[in-house]
Amino acid sequence: MKNNIFLYLMLTCLTLFSSCSEDIMDRINENVDNSTNMASKFIITDVMTSTAFRTVGTDLAFYASIYIEHNVGIYGQMYNAEIRQSEPTSSSTYNNAWESTYTNLFNLKDIIAKCSEGGSEEGNYHTLGIAQILTAYNLAILTDAFGDIPWSEALQPGIIYSPKLDTQEEIYDDIFALLNDAISNLEKTSEFDALGTQDLIYGTTDDGTIDANSIVKWKKFANGLLARYTLRLSKINPQYQAVIDYANKSFTNSAEEAKFKYNNSTSFSPFSRFLKDRDYFGASESFIQKLDEREDPRKEIFYGDEELVIAPNGTPDQKQGVYTKSQISIPTAPTYFLSYHEIEFLKAEAYARLNNLDNAQESLRKAIIAASSKSNINLAGDDSGQYAEQIIEERGSSLSSILAEIMIQKYIGFYEEEAFEAYNDFRRLKANGENFITLNNPKNANQFPLRYTYGSSDVTTNTNIADIIGDGTYVYSKNVWWAGGSN
Repeated sequence: MKNNIFLYLMLTCLTLFSSCSEDIMDRINENVDNSTNMASKFIITDVMTSTAFRTVGTDLAFYASIYIEHNVGIYGQMYNAEIRQSEPTSSSTYNNAWESTYTNLFNLKDIIAKCSEGGSEEGNYHTLGIAQILTAYNLAILTDAFGDIPWSEALQPGIIYSPKLDTQEEIYDDIFALLNDAISNLEKTSEFDALGTQDLIYGTTDDGTIDANSIVKWKKFANGLLARYTLRLSKINPQYQAVIDYANKSFTNSAEEAKFKYNNSTSFSPFSRFLKDRDYFGASESFIQKLDEREDPRKEIFYGDEELVIAPNGTPDQKQGVYTKSQISIPTAPTYFLSYHEIEFLKAEAYARLNNLDNAQESLRKAIIAASSKSNINLAGDDSGQYAEQIIEERGSSLSSILAEIMIQKYIGFYEEEAFEAYNDFRRLKANGENFITLNNPKNANQFPLRYTYGSSDVTTNTNIADIIGDGTYVYSKNVWWAGGSN
C-alpha cells in the first residue's frame, strides 16, 4: 500500500513537471518581438507607408513618366524604357511594385477580418472603412496597370498556389463595392478609438495635433475615388453626371486631399531619391513644347532659370549630367493618392462632355490654380489666377476646344508625382481616339506600352499568368478592358 502511494505521488509529480516544462518551453520558443496577432492600427500604418512608397510613388510612376513623356529616360533602365528595349516587356521590370501591392492587399485582408463581424476588433468600423478604401485603391492600381489579375483566389498562401485571373470588369465591381461599403462603415459610430497618429494620411493636422475631422476626410477621399473610377470606365459605361455627383462629395480644397507627406529627415519623396541616387531623367522635349505653347509660368519652376538642355523623346544620348533635370523633385514633395486638383479636373471633363461650358470653365479654373499651388511648385496666387484666365480665354472659350485643354492642363498638372494617373488618362483618351495629348517618341508608332507586364514572381510560379505573358510584346498590342480590350 505504501509503495502504491509512493508510486502515485511520483507519477503525479512527473505529470505536473511535464506539463510545466511544456508551458515553459512554449514561452521560451515564442518570439515576443514578432507577435502573430498585431492590432490593426499598427498594420494599417505600414500599409499606408508601403502604398505611398512602394506602390504608387515609385516604379509604376517612374516608368509612367517616361511613357507619357513627363520625363525622358537618359540612363540605365529608364533609358531602356525610353528606347523600348527590354524594360517595357520584361517580367522583372515591375516585380517590386507587383509584390508590394499584393503584400498590402494581404495585410488589408487581415485588418478587414479583424474589424468585421466575428473578428477580434468587431465594431472597429472606422478602421474597417479605411482598410476598405485602401484595398480598393491598391486593387485599382494593380488592375489599371496589369489588366486581369489574380484576386478572388489570391492571398491564400499554402492553399492556392496558382490563383486564377479575375477579369478587370469583375475587379472593378469589387472596387466600387469596397468604396461604398467603406462609406457606410465610416458613417457608423466606432467602438474603438480613432487611429490618431497611426493614420499617416489624415490623423494629424499640419501643426501636429490630432485631426478631429479625419473620418470626414476619408469619406471625401472615398467619394473622390468613386468619381475617378466612374470616369475611368467612361468608354464602357459613360456616367458623367455620376462623376460630378461623387466629386461634389469629395475635396473642396487642397487641405483635404489624400497625400503622403515626407519630412526630409526620416522620409523622402521617391522622385527626389530616385533623381539623387540614379539621375536617370532628363527634361522632356514634348512636355516643354506644351509649356512653351501656353507661355506657362510654371516652366521656370519646373526647370530653373538656367539655359535648358532638352532631351529629345526617343533619341537621347545615354549620358548623365548633360540634360536639365526637374527642379520640383524635392525631398518634401508629397505622394498623391488623390489630389484636390484632380477632383476639379474630373468635374471639368464631365461638365465638358455634358456640354456645360460655364461649369467646365469654372472647374478648369479651380483645377489650374490648385495644381499650380502644389507645395513643390507654389506659383504665386495672382500669377496662377491670371494664367488660368488666359488659358480659358485663349483655349477654353468654346465647347469645341475646352475638352482638349482640360486634358492637357490635367496632364501638365500631374507632373510629376501623379504620372501614373496621367498614364491612365492617356490610355483612356487614346482608346477613344481622342489625340489631345501629342507625344514625340517615334517608337510610339507601334511600341507604346498599353499596359505593364505581370511581376516575374508570379510569371514563374503561376501558370495562369505564364500562359499570357509570352515574350512580353503583348503590352504593345493589348488594351486593358476599360480601354476597349478583352483582358
